[in-house]
Amino acid sequence: MNIAVVDDEPAVREEICAWIKRQQPNCHMEAFASGEAILAAEKLFDIVFLDIQMEGRNGIEIARILRRQSKEIVLIFITAVKEYVFDALDLYAFQYLLKPIDNAKFAQVLERAIWEAQKGKERQAEKLFIKAKNLTIYQSDILYIESRVKKVAIYTIKAGEAIAFYASMDELEQQLGTSFFRCHRGYLVNMAYIAEYNNNSITLSNGSIVYLAKKKYSAFVKAYLWYLQSGGVFSV
Repeated sequence: MNIAVVDDEPAVREEICAWIKRQQPNCHMEAFASGEAILAAEKLFDIVFLDIQMEGRNGIEIARILRRQSKEIVLIFITAVKEYVFDALDLYAFQYLLKPIDNAKFAQVLERAIWEAQKGKERQAEKLFIKAKNLTIYQSDILYIESRVKKVAIYTIKAGEAIAFYASMDELEQQLGTSFFRCHRGYLVNMAYIAEYNNNSITLSNGSIVYLAKKKYSAFVKAYLWYLQSGGVFSV
């Protein structure tokens, strides 16, 4: 879990960092004295504790940039004033903490923020973002992916044409989860939709047939059995 603390008051920054380390000793944490500093770090954090009234760009401005970088980031504002609460709501802030911060309240907020960040990671893992199309699709909607020279085509459970764009199969294979198997150099198949298979082909629940390379057969059988034993659903 990557956590950032952004506050221009050294005492507040150190106090928050100490609380986090005490409650989450295994997290990766970084502290910044300004909004510009966290932007310059060019890192994505799961949770950001963010002061609002700071020199330079205020916390609301910084939060807008961070939110554009990640929809799943958990933003927690820390401030001495209440007037920015509606701006915080517009940015889907997780919490708005008023200084001086109560230790018990902070512990509760951090615990819930960790849970929310973990759920966000799960949601992110279940989606595939296609930059070339500015499109996000759920992995569970994908039947299979086919290589088309320099392009790939994604076939989904929804009616309509395949989604074609420039990308490599290697790149997609790395992005997709363990429920997908590279059964052939030209195919990635979602094991959730396998209806049957033999030593040279896989039939999916919608009737589509994809090639299964002979040299991949043994590895495929092992992966598919592991998938089923791990709670995968055999779709027919």
